[in-house]
Amino acid sequence: MSIWLSADHDHDDAMDHGLAVQPAKPKLKEPPKYQVVMLNDDYTPMDFVVHVLQYFFSMDEESATQVMLAVHQKGKGICGIFPKDLAETRAQQVNQYARQSQHPLMCEVERVG
Repeated sequence: MSIWLSADHDHDDAMDHGLAVQPAKPKLKEPPKYQVVMLNDDYTPMDFVVHVLQYFFSMDEESATQVMLAVHQKGKGICGIFPKDLAETRAQQVNQYARQSQHPLMCEVERVG
């Protein structure tokens, strides 16, 4: 006596027991954002700060001037908000460029929120 099983045997058996398989939806969370903050100093020329904001943060002249004035008047200003690795890279690039240009201009990275 031979027994023949169909390829759907396991499927039919699962259906007979009322089991249904639904794929789980992954719960994705947006990664935290970080802001690059430029700090005021008494030595870096304002036109250099505007240049840095235009070059490293792709700001137009008006936006760069507004951020530069915030840095000058409030002690710091936000240059942009990015994922952590990009924020750290931008801050490092600005700090290195400022040193090479013999200016004490500094940027830091702060977590948003």
